[in-house]
Amino acid sequence: MSTDNAVGGRAEFWRGSMRAWDLAFWILVAISAAFAVPTAESAGAALASLAGFVVLVVAYQLLGRRGARLADARLTQSYLGVLVLVTTYETAAVQMGIVLLFIAYSHIWFFALSRWQGLAWTVALTLGIIGATALQVEATPADLPQIVGQATVGLLFSIALGLWITHVSEQSEVRAELLEDLRATQAALAASHHAEGVHAERARLAQEIHDTLAQGFTSVVMLAQTSSAELDAGRAEQARDRLAQIEAVARDNLAEARALVAAFSPPALDDGLAAALRRLGDQLHTQTGLEVTVDAHDVEVPQDVAVALLRAAQESLANVRRHADARHVRLALHHASEKGTPGASTDAGGDARASVELEVVDDGRGVREDDVEGTGLRGMRERARVVGGDFRIDGTPGAGTRVTMRLPVPHQDARTETHA
Repeated sequence: MSTDNAVGGRAEFWRGSMRAWDLAFWILVAISAAFAVPTAESAGAALASLAGFVVLVVAYQLLGRRGARLADARLTQSYLGVLVLVTTYETAAVQMGIVLLFIAYSHIWFFALSRWQGLAWTVALTLGIIGATALQVEATPADLPQIVGQATVGLLFSIALGLWITHVSEQSEVRAELLEDLRATQAALAASHHAEGVHAERARLAQEIHDTLAQGFTSVVMLAQTSSAELDAGRAEQARDRLAQIEAVARDNLAEARALVAAFSPPALDDGLAAALRRLGDQLHTQTGLEVTVDAHDVEVPQDVAVALLRAAQESLANVRRHADARHVRLALHHASEKGTPGASTDAGGDARASVELEVVDDGRGVREDDVEGTGLRGMRERARVVGGDFRIDGTPGAGTRVTMRLPVPHQDARTETHA
């Protein structure tokens, strides 16, 4: 059937209650037939009455029930026409045919698409019943007021029943619309969360790549340029050392790439954060000749905090190598309590909340007013924000730069285990 015949929310009411109406229909048809058919005045009249019930059953199956299942108003309204005709016929044909009104009144309001439509079908059926009853009892004009009065009582009962059924169906339509809106909202919200998650994951991976692979490849390029210069100057041994450093950096980058693909923690943290920071200092000294001091204590911190501190140290040392023109750099990692009162924060109860602090200090050119904050610094700020910490960079032109990242850690984990 064409979708133009769909009846919207009423279809949900039909489908949701069809099983109960099916059961009620078959019970009432059986009872009505048992009362009506035996009251026929002849065998022919009994067969005719039975045929009327068969027509009603077929119409219900092919028109009413099917129309409700397909949400096709043409089918349901055709069934109501058959229902009114069969009920009128049975009332005129046999004495107890009027018992079909129990089915007819309820089905009119069940299949009607509105109150006005239900009222129109009910009035049409009532008029048919008045005429059929008059024929059945061979009424005189004096009998008509009584017949009309009885039919009016049935009409009022039908209207009351119909208004209740219509109210139930309308509530069902409202619930169906609300449910549909809720599903649409949930789908939109899920899509939004998915898109936000994809964006956040892309940003995280981009930052990871910048802090690891990009820095490693920068080191490879610088070492390759240095080794070329060494070869041009005839210093083969020094060039061989640079090539060994290139191999080491490339292997580290390969391990980082594999860790990113496998979503593992950075392999540099396998033996602790302090050891990873010392290796960073050693690599910078070996590759550039800078004097590097690493003052890092072995601290127990959550994995996300350790990763944030490691990436901040990598980015900070990379910036020193590329931009600072420094002679000495100092990298330090401490708990806030080790640094004294300025590093300790307090909670609502007055107890000091533990935090861990990373400092990278160089004696290079410092920070100038026209310096533009790049991706690396923005990434460090974002990492600090994500774990609830803070990040700052201080520097004076010609007097060096200090990078500080302070991150909170759970109280039970914020303790020094051993010192380097």
